[in-house]
Amino acid sequence: MIQPGKTNKLTVVRETAAGLYLTDNDKNEVLLPLSHTKLKYKLKDELEVFIYTDSEDRLIATTQKPYAELYTFAFLRVTSLNDTGAFLDWGLEKDLFMPYSEQKKNMEEGESYLVYIYLDELTNRIVASAKLDKFISNEHLLVSPSDEVDLIVFEESPLGYSCLINGAHRGLLYRNEVFKPIEIGSHLKGYIKMIRQDNLIDLSLQKPGFKNILSSTDIILDYLHEHNGFLALNDKSSPEEIANTFGMSKATFKKSIGVLYRQRKVLIKDEGVELVKPEPGIKDPTAE
Repeated sequence: MIQPGKTNKLTVVRETAAGLYLTDNDKNEVLLPLSHTKLKYKLKDELEVFIYTDSEDRLIATTQKPYAELYTFAFLRVTSLNDTGAFLDWGLEKDLFMPYSEQKKNMEEGESYLVYIYLDELTNRIVASAKLDKFISNEHLLVSPSDEVDLIVFEESPLGYSCLINGAHRGLLYRNEVFKPIEIGSHLKGYIKMIRQDNLIDLSLQKPGFKNILSSTDIILDYLHEHNGFLALNDKSSPEEIANTFGMSKATFKKSIGVLYRQRKVLIKDEGVELVKPEPGIKDPTAE
């Protein structure tokens, strides 16, 4: 069955002046207009095409790849507005429509927003919605504390950054625990820091516990190898200097330096941290 809003693998069955007709295993046909492809195909070729509707709501195929497909989230830019809603650039010739009823707030042309792409059952059209809470839920969680997760930042508040978690849940990155620049629309790797009794999720960009320290030691070692074995920071450096250099808290930095010192990989000096040089003829294990 041909699936609108998805990439389909179809077979070329005939050619007309308008374009190529493609079919699935059930002999359902769809047109691939000549304007939607730059390559020449022949009968029985199998093509991967995206299926959507044209201005007259007819199914149509294209070899163009959209930024996102049906039933997924995407950060898309508003190209225009009219009395009925907004139009979003999703990588195809025809923009994606978002009705005013699906806007969380009035959108502005040129701005980008996190939206969900779905099939409107009343009109059978592929549309977008910015009312994310209709499509995500924290009622039945599919994540656990310490899990590594995929995040998309979609909202900022005085408390921090609201994030979409694995395309399924909502969580919060607290502002005072973020040590690198992030912005709305950022795709990040993060971790489940805590799940509260009401299923509110606290997030972190650092690995929990000792795993975080181990990861941070690798970051510091990489920096030392790339900067002639010297780091002009120590436990007296300001949190801002450490965050700007490594994107980590001062507490994590101090613990990481302590681990490296006990492993005899660094020396701690008044002017900074120095990488311990291996003895002649002995391979440096930290350089791998």
